[in-house]
Amino acid sequence: METAAMQNITQLFTNKKFVIWAWFVLSLLPVLKGVLIPNVIDSHIANGNINNYIIYKHNFLNLIHQHSLFGPQPEYYFDLNHYGPVFALIIAPFTIFPDGLGAIVWVMFNSWVLYLAIMKLPLNDNQRMMILLINIFSIVGSAGNTQVNPLITALILFSLIFIRNKQDFWAALMIIIGTAIKLYGIVGLAFFFFSDNKIKLILSMAFWAILLFALPMLISSPAFIIKTYHDWYPDLVAKNAANVVSSRGYVCVMGMISKIFHYSGLPNKVVLIPALLIFATSMARVKYWRNVQYQLSLAASVLIFTTIFSSGSEPPTYIIAMIGVGIWYTALDRPVSAYERFLLIFALVLTNANSDLFPRPLRLAYVTPYALIAFPSFLIWLKIVYEMLTRKYGAEIKKDSLIAG
Repeated sequence: METAAMQNITQLFTNKKFVIWAWFVLSLLPVLKGVLIPNVIDSHIANGNINNYIIYKHNFLNLIHQHSLFGPQPEYYFDLNHYGPVFALIIAPFTIFPDGLGAIVWVMFNSWVLYLAIMKLPLNDNQRMMILLINIFSIVGSAGNTQVNPLITALILFSLIFIRNKQDFWAALMIIIGTAIKLYGIVGLAFFFFSDNKIKLILSMAFWAILLFALPMLISSPAFIIKTYHDWYPDLVAKNAANVVSSRGYVCVMGMISKIFHYSGLPNKVVLIPALLIFATSMARVKYWRNVQYQLSLAASVLIFTTIFSSGSEPPTYIIAMIGVGIWYTALDRPVSAYERFLLIFALVLTNANSDLFPRPLRLAYVTPYALIAFPSFLIWLKIVYEMLTRKYGAEIKKDSLIAG
């Protein structure tokens, strides 16, 4: 009977309809709760649960009214906006709705676009469902915070997908949009070497960069947009400095080292430069650049690297890394080793330590003070680098397992 029960559970969690429904329903519930049960931050702000969405909305409103995008507006929201003028164009359609409904539509859009990117990956349906399942807790956390990170993750993945489909013009758009929103999108350039038409990709990026620089001027003014970009860099520098001393922020390898060894003066470059060299070395096996499994390994490495070596990373940012973890695990040679299973379970447990399922005393005593959320992803990233340097990548996944781009 136990065997039959286990088989039923396995069938349920590999059922495509169940997994997809779980993905979208569990995306909806946290934001729906946030809208229906307002969290009053102070006498002026009654929508604290969707505060990030309110910040995003005012990115657009401030742009059209030519009000600083980066200054505080405590009458509307707490915290600060750190997104550039291109993001105003992305969020604009959602601002036509009342705040609560806008937040719900925004969250569901983010969940859908990430789902779409995963469905377009060169994997079979079982592998795609596994990635969704691995990231169930991550999408719940992102939805509860009305985060933009699922969209950023999708844009990075679409950079690879379009390059694989020889659609360099659209791959360039994904890279430029992602960079213009949160800078993270620039890591899509890691897939540059997989392109069959590198000149077209470069020219397309130049075209989109110019167009997206000018486009916000249509709803604002050239002078204001130029000033906004001028103000953006010091804003990001200030945010990084604030993150370093934050108890919740600086959830990265540099933060983990600094907090464990109580060394607040650790320069980021001491960690970043060796990490970049290791990352670059892992891409040196040119003969595998056309191999889909090697490309998936790089995609996993890029997503994890982007998160664990960013001084701006916070717990909700780790949906980017966990999508990378999911891609890595599904693309492994079978059977997987006990160590690989351990790494996956370790990542699922510790990366989601902010959920109510994780013991609060352990989170407060160890995970948060020492930025240990970054640790499992760091171990997995090192494992991916080792694989990319040593693995004999086999034949590509059969064509009939792919969804046409």
